[in-house]
Amino acid sequence: MIVAIEAASTDLSVALAERDGTLIADEGWTSAQRQSAELLPRLLELLERSGRSLRDTTAVAVGIGPGSFTGLRVALALGKGLAVALGRPIVGVPSLRAWLAAHPHAAAALARAGAREAYLLPRGDEAPRIVDGGALAALLGDARLVAPAELATAFGLADAEAPRAAAAVARQAAARLGDHPAGDDLHALEPIYARAPRGVTTEGEGAVRWL
Repeated sequence: MIVAIEAASTDLSVALAERDGTLIADEGWTSAQRQSAELLPRLLELLERSGRSLRDTTAVAVGIGPGSFTGLRVALALGKGLAVALGRPIVGVPSLRAWLAAHPHAAAALARAGAREAYLLPRGDEAPRIVDGGALAALLGDARLVAPAELATAFGLADAEAPRAAAAVARQAAARLGDHPAGDDLHALEPIYARAPRGVTTEGEGAVRWL
């Protein structure tokens, strides 16, 4: 059984899946600033409702961002703790890719990248780019989006879908484990925090320059 955790935004989720990625159960909810208090209890409740135990875990999957500094830090700490305690492999999954996989009709996914900027991953692109929040509505028009509720409200993005995507994290981890059963290097696995990657600067209304 794969235990999956996705907390790259204030819309959190946990999921249980078979080793091939088939969903057993999942749960999503919105919580601001309480990830450290809620993730593990919610996961344990989901296990109990599903008649499963942490001892059934064969791998741990966790969304690694980009997104919320607090959420990513708490989720990865929990995921690594479970992997070490249970002696199971861990797989880090880029969160925005999982969000798009969970919402197949969405054209793009958005995560916060600071007070006035957002990471934007259009479907089909390999990596997110950074855009000015004030330019998003004009840039995206009426495209269907996956974005945290707090980000959609802050940037005036109507009808964005909440990214509760732990089930998609589990499916993508299952695919990775098929080729690499040892998973990721636990000590090297790090979250992608909500800041511009090294060598990337924003310019003007939604432009990005790669240095």
